[in-house]
Amino acid sequence: MSFPPVSEQMALLTRGAVEIHVRKELEERLERSRTTGVPLRVKLGLDPTRPDLHVGHAVPLAKLRQFQDLGHTAILLIGSFTAMVGDPSGQNDLRPRLTREQVLEAAKTYTDQAFKILDEKRLELRWNSEWLDKLSATDMVELMAKMTVARMLERNDFGQRFAEGRPIHQHEFLYPLLQGYDSVALDCDMELGGTDQLFNLMVGRDIMPRYGLTPQMVLTVPLLEGTDARIDENGHVVGKKMSKSAGNYIGLKEDPLTQYRKVMQIDDDVIFRYFELLSSLSTEAIADLKRAKQSGERKPQDIKALFARELVTRFHDAQAAETAEADFQRIYASDALPSDIPEQTVTTEGATLWIAKALSSTGLVKSTGEGKRLVEQGGVELDQQRVTDPQLQLERGKRYLLRVGSKNRRFVYVTVA
Repeated sequence: MSFPPVSEQMALLTRGAVEIHVRKELEERLERSRTTGVPLRVKLGLDPTRPDLHVGHAVPLAKLRQFQDLGHTAILLIGSFTAMVGDPSGQNDLRPRLTREQVLEAAKTYTDQAFKILDEKRLELRWNSEWLDKLSATDMVELMAKMTVARMLERNDFGQRFAEGRPIHQHEFLYPLLQGYDSVALDCDMELGGTDQLFNLMVGRDIMPRYGLTPQMVLTVPLLEGTDARIDENGHVVGKKMSKSAGNYIGLKEDPLTQYRKVMQIDDDVIFRYFELLSSLSTEAIADLKRAKQSGERKPQDIKALFARELVTRFHDAQAAETAEADFQRIYASDALPSDIPEQTVTTEGATLWIAKALSSTGLVKSTGEGKRLVEQGGVELDQQRVTDPQLQLERGKRYLLRVGSKNRRFVYVTVA
């Protein structure tokens, strides 16, 4: 098999990577692949624990696709056994355990979404219950003998819990070993994962030689920051990682317009982080976009629209992306009003209704305090006119159009009764 030059492969594979253990080894093995025509075996393991994923989860999948496109063997490993144990990575307490039925149900969602990124026809899809279900008690003892408790306590989460006297269950110590054994069973050259997985990935690298195998290399990718991230004065992306609880996520199963709109909310400079980690564009093409933005040749909104179209096309299709873009322009990028604005009635005992009360009563804000602040900050429109008086009163018997937000606009028709 023919592979691109090593320098070309390294430029793509190291794009967006945080750590590579060890870079020199990767270069050497890529060169060996070019000489022998034998592709690298590259594994990404996913434990199916939740039904809905967001684009942060797509980052390691996109990296695996890069290996796939270069001609290497991509292995998507579903943790049908390890998900029942529960990965303690990043957990300050014991993670709830799942049943086999729960795992298999979630796995269907995982694979459906993964195939939006990976080429299913060129993918080795495996389930670690294939070999972990078959381990005997002797095999398990042998596996546990390959790692010390002191090494396990080097993990921050385990070390912190131990220092604070909080319980660590023995099966939690077993999880990194089981993940490492996956690499033994698959004889991997490389394992991918998020930065929070580094300890687990390195366990695989440590134990493979003890089974007579060449140790796998490890490549970690960032935990993607959410749509509310910003660039600090040093040029670094700062913000909470993408999560549903933080409300800064783009769901893989969300409708096309919602995905498109959320991309358009991303900071003008942060969008290049998303390009780097998730786009199929080349490094050179992304650099050209950066230069075009800096020089003023391309508007930031046009650049974000490129990524929005690519994202929606990937998780829906090209027609959905085209429709989402048209709907976005009609609803959000102009003064046009949506056709489905909800109607609500709010009653008041007096002759008028305080605007902050109207905002909270209709659900546009969580509290009157938040509504008052939003008015003061200029984030509220009444009948398509910006209002800044936090004490504004709405007359009983009248119907008003309320709008909050700019990029993420929300509307309500409210009748004061």
